[in-house]
Amino acid sequence: HLNQFNVSTTLVVTLQNGLNDHEIGAILEYALKQRCVRGVTFQPTQVAGRNDDYNDQKGRITLTEVRRKIYEQYPTFTPQDLIPVPCNPDALCMAYALKIGDEVIPMTHLINPEDLLNNSKNTIVFEHDEKLKEHMLNLFSTGVSVDCAEDTFGELMCCLPRVKSDNLSYDNLFRIIIMNFMDPLDFDVRAVKKSCVHIVSDKYKMVPFETMNIFYRDHKIDTIREKLNMN
Repeated sequence: HLNQFNVSTTLVVTLQNGLNDHEIGAILEYALKQRCVRGVTFQPTQVAGRNDDYNDQKGRITLTEVRRKIYEQYPTFTPQDLIPVPCNPDALCMAYALKIGDEVIPMTHLINPEDLLNNSKNTIVFEHDEKLKEHMLNLFSTGVSVDCAEDTFGELMCCLPRVKSDNLSYDNLFRIIIMNFMDPLDFDVRAVKKSCVHIVSDKYKMVPFETMNIFYRDHKIDTIREKLNMN
């Protein structure tokens, strides 16, 4: 029914080394054949919550390893197509492509990653950015050459704007995300301050997803503060 009614869909895959990391290419191949699928998000297993029989020494897979397996298992994408996201380059990597019929055309290699990291906004939600929509319309409507595309394309990386042109629409865009959520074994205070994904706690505070699972879920933070006499 999702394909029948073209309901915009993102497939989310939790990856574990030695369990399903060999299926990355097949997942992308399947996703790109579905009319309704706009992208795939790959998330390495986070050591938090239910992890029955999980062995971190064997099961952990890093963002870098996932990135490499994508272009090894689905060579349509190259290393230049999978680039860091400005708001949190340690934990987020993205690639964009156009779907035109049966053809898949990666696009993010058009961008200089240094320009992206230095100049883009600190966000992964650009749908409401009218300037970005204008850039996208210009890019898709005028058929600019690759060497002229960078200025128009420079802020695309962080989200799929809903744009229309004479020949292309939102349906033609496809996004790959690698989203690594830190856990107690790889926690980095510097990186968590850049987290792009937040949850509202029961005290109505915005909490990074990583710290929610590690400290706040099941009121763990109250016990920690009590032990530290910080109440």
